[in-house]
Amino acid sequence: MPVVVVESPAKAKTINKYLGPNYTVLASYGHVRDLPPKDGSVDPDHDFEMTWEISPDSRKHMKAIADALENDNSLILATDPDREGEAISWHLQEALTKRRSIKKDTDVKRVTFNAITKDAVTEAMKHPRQVDVDLVDAYLARRALDYLVGFNLSPVLWRKLPGAKSAGRVQSVCLRLIVEREMEIEAFRAREYWSVKAILVTPRGQEYEARLTVLAGKKLDKYDIENATQAELAVQAITSRDLKIAQVEAKPASRNPSPPFMTSTLQQEASRKFGMGARQTMSAAQRLYEAGYITYMRTDGIDMAPEAVTAARAAIGDRYGAAYVPAAPRIYKNKAKNAQEAHECIRPTDMTMDVEGLKVTDHDQRRLYDLIWKRTLASQMESARMERTTVEIASADSQVGLRATGQVMLFDGFLKVYEEGRDDVTDEDDKRLPQIMQGEPAQKREISPEQHFTQPPPRYTEATLVKRMEELGIGRPSTYASIVTTIQDRGYVRKDKNRLIPEDKGRLVIAFLQNYFRKYVGYDFTAQLEDELDHVSAGEADYKDVLARFWRDFSAAIEETSELRITDVLEKINEVLAPHLFPPKEDGSDPRLCPSCGKGRLSMRTARSGGAFIGCSNYPECRYTRPFGPPGLEDASTSGIPPEGKLLGEDAGDKVYAFKGRFGPYVQRGEVTEDNKKPPRQSIPKEWTPEEVTLDQAVKLLSLPRLIGNHPEDGVPIWSNIGRYGPYLKHADTISNRGGTNATLEDVEDVFTIGMNRAVEILAAKPKRGSGAAAAPLRELGEHPDGGQVDVMKGKYGPYVKWGKINATLPEAMEVDTVTLEQALELLAEKAAKKPGAKKPAAKKTTAAKKTPSKTATKTTAKKAPAKKAATKKATES
Repeated sequence: MPVVVVESPAKAKTINKYLGPNYTVLASYGHVRDLPPKDGSVDPDHDFEMTWEISPDSRKHMKAIADALENDNSLILATDPDREGEAISWHLQEALTKRRSIKKDTDVKRVTFNAITKDAVTEAMKHPRQVDVDLVDAYLARRALDYLVGFNLSPVLWRKLPGAKSAGRVQSVCLRLIVEREMEIEAFRAREYWSVKAILVTPRGQEYEARLTVLAGKKLDKYDIENATQAELAVQAITSRDLKIAQVEAKPASRNPSPPFMTSTLQQEASRKFGMGARQTMSAAQRLYEAGYITYMRTDGIDMAPEAVTAARAAIGDRYGAAYVPAAPRIYKNKAKNAQEAHECIRPTDMTMDVEGLKVTDHDQRRLYDLIWKRTLASQMESARMERTTVEIASADSQVGLRATGQVMLFDGFLKVYEEGRDDVTDEDDKRLPQIMQGEPAQKREISPEQHFTQPPPRYTEATLVKRMEELGIGRPSTYASIVTTIQDRGYVRKDKNRLIPEDKGRLVIAFLQNYFRKYVGYDFTAQLEDELDHVSAGEADYKDVLARFWRDFSAAIEETSELRITDVLEKINEVLAPHLFPPKEDGSDPRLCPSCGKGRLSMRTARSGGAFIGCSNYPECRYTRPFGPPGLEDASTSGIPPEGKLLGEDAGDKVYAFKGRFGPYVQRGEVTEDNKKPPRQSIPKEWTPEEVTLDQAVKLLSLPRLIGNHPEDGVPIWSNIGRYGPYLKHADTISNRGGTNATLEDVEDVFTIGMNRAVEILAAKPKRGSGAAAAPLRELGEHPDGGQVDVMKGKYGPYVKWGKINATLPEAMEVDTVTLEQALELLAEKAAKKPGAKKPAAKKTTAAKKTPSKTATKTTAKKAPAKKAATKKATES
């Protein structure tokens, strides 16, 4: 039986049903190979040779496909009909060839279908082809670019900008859009203006509304009435004059339906109508596609197959009548520059089936299907027809003029089914007007001035952000969802009431990139690069030429930052973000003057743990700090604690204070002096309200750690204390002992009240170290130049790298999936240097590290390759 491979098990199940028992349909579960997240996976020095490895999760799926091929020498690659789908088919063919599951006589075919229906699948099987080398090249170029940017730019961020997580080729440009919009909002200054409206009455007693458009014989612009005084004069001008109808004009108008959905417009409309995020939308659409209900959901195309148009017109006639079917089918022209992305639009596979016929209970899938079905039918329906009426009202001396507008729906057309949502609602003159006759008087019933202020540009929603990215040519439909999701996951952006707001760490990243990598966060540059990738997929450009041109300039930009000092970077960012961090004060005083000591200057500082805060240059004499961002963002819970601290009282002759610190509120015994630079301190538990902490509570906190007593079995002391992660017990000779046993306490009060019996019980319930098998590493990075394996391990307080007996915690900015062996060696060397008597690791040996494969995957040695290679020779695999 021929072996058919698709991406997902749901898709495999549906296709297996259509093909019958004569085929074996298996799932690859997405991409089977990827670039290892470490240095050297793309080698610019060897013709951009790319090293691939099969992920551990994919090995069993690859084995299942290989085992099936032992019984039948025919392979049909039926992955999705886009660039990513083509790449998966290529990876499968390459990987199966390397493991010799594909032999010289194996019949390998590629088929694609735009919908998972019986007709579409069986028809596709009649028209097989080979893997499209141009699409694969475009994928390789895109993947290499993203890797080169991410793995070269992210480490620069880590070193020069503590707390930054990562940077990406398209991700950073998307973040720039959001940050710049926020800066526009902050720089915006509202402008006051007024309008005047009147409620008028016809001789027949019917009311209608009109707005003032002419005053003192002059046509009014939007901002002509600037204040309340001018508005009142305008009201008096209308009040003192008789009005009559000068002109009534009725014009026919029509509205045409929107085109059917493509990926970006589906994401926009789902966001507008349902508040669904891009990822949520694509997940629901994926499941509808795999179940056979809609066509493929990643497309730039808005055209519809002829048979689908015919089916839609028939469904419209059956449901709504012949009047709603236009004389000729509507034709929509693709906007896509690149034909490979311009598949058919997103539409139902069965035009007659509305949401009530859907055999799905999931809420997101049902409402998304309903949206797609209505939009598709509406796109082939008759236009809406209406009559728009404009009424001009004037005084006899023409000094005052008003206008009333309205419309009457004559035929609803496509609006019977669907109306496209709006991102930002504006007033429309679509009110219904009564019968008004030219020359008749207009009686004044009420005249009212209204004050307005100009509004700043609105923050982006996911819908408007996707729309803007599409307009700029940044990214592609298949990437929008992951890009918008990534910048939120990184903590660069948060979503509030469906609006995207940049976090301060996102501002920091963009400020850094725009100063030192301006070209690579440029909208035009990014869009131009997308065009070049489109030329590659169309077979009009060589992908390695694109990579070479990019790498020549980008690597030089990276090299230029190597000598940058963190202090220089921070001062530059201080200047760039000054309008945000230190806005002008109303009294004109220096916004950077420290409010505590009155001597130092405020500037951005970075914390050891990552992140940033605003601090005084007069440190340590002045310890004033506030959160990163404009003034006024201080935590409300500590608003009662002034910068110089709050005196709680005296205990045993010492003054006891409460302070706001960069890591949270704390209490302190005594003052900082030359003889006492580090007086006793203790963090205030998060369960307590800092501004309400009393002297008694502070004294209790400062008495910690508390010795409960010696353990009845081994005589070793048991302590209670409050640490970074909350209240806990410690069974050790001293509270500062790195060994011993720790156990979490549930309540802060337990620290002060727990007795020996309960403490022993809690410690006994704590699992003993070494009672089970050795913990498995999260990742194996390779062998240390001095011998021995380097692994990433899971720790109680976060992941760390381990070599022998040396452990080094991963900084917050480094992620488990992206940390390289070279970075691990640096961390281990720093840690070893701090340990007295410990063996100091050898200096980093990049070449040695690269030669040593990890235990989880072996990789082929990078080979010098000619510039032109066959499709199957473009990459090596582990």
